[in-house]
Amino acid sequence: MAQQQEENFFDKVYDVAAQVPYGRVTSYGAIAKFLGAARSARMVGWAMNASHNRDDVPAHRVVNRVGLLTGKHHFDGTNLMQQLLESEGVIVKENKIVDFAKLFWDPAKELL
Repeated sequence: MAQQQEENFFDKVYDVAAQVPYGRVTSYGAIAKFLGAARSARMVGWAMNASHNRDDVPAHRVVNRVGLLTGKHHFDGTNLMQQLLESEGVIVKENKIVDFAKLFWDPAKELL
Protein backbone atom coordinates (compact mmCIF):
# COMPACT_ATOMS: atom_id res chain seq x y z
CA MET A 1 0.00 0.00 0.00
CA ALA A 2 1.39 3.38 -0.91
CA GLN A 3 2.48 5.65 1.93
CA GLN A 4 -0.23 8.27 1.24
CA GLN A 5 -2.99 5.64 1.05
CA GLU A 6 -1.79 4.11 4.30
CA GLU A 7 -1.82 7.50 6.06
CA ASN A 8 -5.34 8.19 4.80
CA PHE A 9 -6.53 4.78 6.00
CA PHE A 10 -4.92 5.33 9.40
CA ASP A 11 -6.66 8.72 9.70
CA LYS A 12 -10.02 7.09 8.90
CA VAL A 13 -9.31 4.43 11.54
CA TYR A 14 -8.49 7.14 14.08
CA ASP A 15 -11.70 9.01 13.26
CA VAL A 16 -13.75 5.89 14.06
CA ALA A 17 -11.73 4.87 17.13
CA ALA A 18 -12.07 8.37 18.58
CA GLN A 19 -15.85 7.86 18.65
CA VAL A 20 -15.84 4.67 20.73
CA PRO A 21 -17.67 5.73 23.90
CA TYR A 22 -16.11 5.71 27.35
CA GLY A 23 -16.56 2.27 28.93
CA ARG A 24 -17.22 0.52 25.61
CA VAL A 25 -14.99 -1.43 23.22
CA THR A 26 -14.88 -2.31 19.55
CA SER A 27 -12.76 -4.63 17.44
CA TYR A 28 -10.17 -4.18 14.73
CA GLY A 29 -12.44 -6.05 12.33
CA ALA A 30 -15.50 -3.94 13.12
CA ILE A 31 -13.58 -0.78 12.28
CA ALA A 32 -12.19 -2.34 9.09
CA LYS A 33 -15.66 -3.49 8.01
CA PHE A 34 -17.14 -0.06 8.71
CA LEU A 35 -14.47 1.51 6.51
CA GLY A 36 -15.31 -0.86 3.66
CA ALA A 37 -12.11 -2.83 4.08
CA ALA A 38 -13.45 -5.93 5.85
CA ARG A 39 -10.26 -7.93 5.29
CA SER A 40 -8.04 -5.22 6.76
CA ALA A 41 -8.37 -5.88 10.50
CA ARG A 42 -4.59 -6.27 10.70
CA MET A 43 -4.12 -2.82 9.13
CA VAL A 44 -6.43 -1.39 11.78
CA GLY A 45 -4.17 -3.03 14.35
CA TRP A 46 -1.15 -1.39 12.77
CA ALA A 47 -2.95 1.95 12.89
CA MET A 48 -3.75 1.46 16.57
CA ASN A 49 -0.12 0.57 17.25
CA ALA A 50 1.00 3.76 15.47
CA SER A 51 -1.46 5.91 17.44
CA HIS A 52 0.16 5.71 20.86
CA ASN A 53 1.58 9.22 20.64
CA ARG A 54 -1.91 10.66 20.05
CA ASP A 55 -4.15 11.66 22.93
CA ASP A 56 -7.22 11.81 20.67
CA VAL A 57 -7.23 8.07 19.85
CA PRO A 58 -8.43 5.75 22.63
CA ALA A 59 -6.55 2.74 21.28
CA HIS A 60 -7.17 0.82 24.51
CA ARG A 61 -10.84 0.51 23.49
CA VAL A 62 -9.98 -1.51 20.36
CA VAL A 63 -9.50 -5.24 20.92
CA ASN A 64 -9.69 -8.42 18.87
CA ARG A 65 -12.93 -10.02 17.69
CA VAL A 66 -13.44 -12.07 20.87
CA GLY A 67 -12.44 -9.36 23.32
CA LEU A 68 -8.80 -10.27 23.88
CA LEU A 69 -6.33 -7.48 24.61
CA THR A 70 -4.05 -8.57 21.78
CA GLY A 71 -2.54 -5.08 21.47
CA LYS A 72 -1.56 -4.77 25.12
CA HIS A 73 2.15 -5.29 24.49
CA HIS A 74 2.19 -2.08 22.41
CA PHE A 75 1.28 0.05 25.44
CA ASP A 76 3.85 1.48 27.82
CA GLY A 77 3.95 -0.53 31.02
CA THR A 78 2.92 -4.11 31.52
CA ASN A 79 -0.80 -3.66 32.05
CA LEU A 80 -1.55 -0.12 30.85
CA MET A 81 -4.21 -1.20 28.34
CA GLN A 82 -6.02 -3.19 31.02
CA GLN A 83 -5.65 -0.38 33.56
CA LEU A 84 -7.11 2.17 31.13
CA LEU A 85 -10.09 -0.09 30.43
CA GLU A 86 -10.63 -0.83 34.12
CA SER A 87 -10.53 2.90 34.90
CA GLU A 88 -13.59 3.14 32.62
CA GLY A 89 -15.40 0.34 34.46
CA VAL A 90 -14.55 -2.42 31.97
CA ILE A 91 -13.73 -5.70 33.70
CA VAL A 92 -10.79 -7.64 32.26
CA LYS A 93 -9.91 -11.19 33.31
CA GLU A 94 -6.99 -13.12 31.85
CA ASN A 95 -6.48 -10.46 29.14
CA LYS A 96 -10.09 -10.72 27.98
CA ILE A 97 -13.03 -8.31 28.27
CA VAL A 98 -15.76 -9.68 30.56
CA ASP A 99 -19.22 -9.13 29.03
CA PHE A 100 -17.61 -8.34 25.67
CA ALA A 101 -20.89 -8.72 23.73
CA LYS A 102 -22.66 -6.31 26.09
CA LEU A 103 -19.85 -3.71 25.91
CA PHE A 104 -19.24 -4.10 22.17
CA TRP A 105 -19.73 -0.91 20.17
CA ASP A 106 -20.34 -1.56 16.46
CA PRO A 107 -19.53 1.47 14.30
CA ALA A 108 -21.70 0.04 11.50
CA LYS A 109 -24.73 0.36 13.79
CA GLU A 110 -23.71 3.45 15.75
CA LEU A 111 -22.28 5.62 12.98
CA LEU A 112 -24.70 5.93 10.14
